Amino acid sequence: MISIRLPLFCISAAALTASSLSASIDLIATGKISGNASDLSGLSGNLENGVAANLLGGIGSGLAWAGGNTFLALPDRGPNATPWNSNVDDTSSYIPRFHTLTLNLTSSAGALPFVLTPTLNDTKLLYSSSPLTYAAPNAQNNNIGGTPGANTTGVYYFSGRSDNFGAGASTNPSNARLDTEGIRVSPDGKSVYISDEYGPYVYRFDRQTGERTATYTLPANLAISQLSAQGANEISGNSIGRIANKGMEGLALTPDGKFLYGFMQSPLEQDSVGSAGNGQINRVVKIDLATGQTSEFAFNNKVGSKTFNSSEMLALNNHEFLVLERDGKGLGDGSTAAFKSIYKVDFNGATDITALSGEGNLTGFAPAKSLFLDIKMELNAHGITDDLIPAKLEGMAFGADITVNGVTKHTLYIGNDNDFLASVGGVDNPNQWFVFSFTDADLGGSVFQNEVFDAAATPVPEPSTYGIFGALIIAGLALRRHGKSKRSV
Repeated sequence: MISIRLPLFCISAAALTASSLSASIDLIATGKISGNASDLSGLSGNLENGVAANLLGGIGSGLAWAGGNTFLALPDRGPNATPWNSNVDDTSSYIPRFHTLTLNLTSSAGALPFVLTPTLNDTKLLYSSSPLTYAAPNAQNNNIGGTPGANTTGVYYFSGRSDNFGAGASTNPSNARLDTEGIRVSPDGKSVYISDEYGPYVYRFDRQTGERTATYTLPANLAISQLSAQGANEISGNSIGRIANKGMEGLALTPDGKFLYGFMQSPLEQDSVGSAGNGQINRVVKIDLATGQTSEFAFNNKVGSKTFNSSEMLALNNHEFLVLERDGKGLGDGSTAAFKSIYKVDFNGATDITALSGEGNLTGFAPAKSLFLDIKMELNAHGITDDLIPAKLEGMAFGADITVNGVTKHTLYIGNDNDFLASVGGVDNPNQWFVFSFTDADLGGSVFQNEVFDAAATPVPEPSTYGIFGALIIAGLALRRHGKSKRSV
């Protein structure tokens, strides 16, 4: 296996800020793409709510490195701020997808030592080769069924519509609804793993085509049994399982490529204290990719006297992880950010809590965590005020190493979910990325092992390879799309 890495960059001392010369984690670059941009899906027309079906938004919900300066960016279930039908939580027929991006770092003599230039290279729509369950037209959905107009024989697209489900538990893989949140690339570069909030689900997809190639069976205690197109009804109608819009938000792949770790955004119904979703214990699900066996670990999301949503996790090595915790305040919310931080946690030897429930029974099994990076403080130090820090920092990935004045540094990329809103209250709300550098000395004794990719893996074709195919299978979409969904936390 050969690591695919960027060339090591060298810049002059004059280009560095004082903080970047110290043995500390530092912001080295920022980059953005307009919230009004279009993706490369080839889709035309509008969703049920009038939003363009090819709007490039929310692409920081998940972020995965694919070697070199290539990253995969993941939006969630689609644009969701424009009401059209509260019976389906204003969700739309948006087709889940992932984007291939070049996030290119070049040295700079400006305020930050590097400039980040993002370029969109490809968009892949996610589908199943076997039929999925979609909602039929009925009075509750304004007689607009949930079947994507782009479907063809053997190509059944997933959808953001909340009413696209059938009988059984919420983890039924035949359900068409999919709210994608976490993404990672397999070591051979051929597959992507994606986690979701509706099931929760963890699926494997073919990176070149977007076809689902594997389903991982998750523990039954994560599922709900009473399904509804309205998230509030799912919360009130169940006492066991994930909270609506707070399912498997984060996903990590160990550097050895053997295990996935899926992170639930909030406590389960049975672990909540007071109202559903409140409490300090989130569950982390470990999946053995060879056997499909699972186990669950406890994570304490409490900081001081407050509890926070957990947005993403990232493997430092095969047993230690970084976890992104945040409030929901800042740019895009019309408010000011108060808490955005990354913590380090070690699950080596952690107790499997699958058979346990209730916060009181779980708290003692949560490993200790330590602060890795106060994102808000670091952004403030570089002049980014609290009102300009994105409310929903959610995507997190390591990138290739760089060299600064002869010192090798690791890179950490963080992206935002802008909720497909190009502006909020007249303020621009773009798709953004923040790049931080760190050294082994910043890890508190932990050993950093970045993912290694096989250079001999089948390369991902350029967008033109699928241009004709995409145009054929989505030709009927223009008049079918008019919808959208409630904003998820």
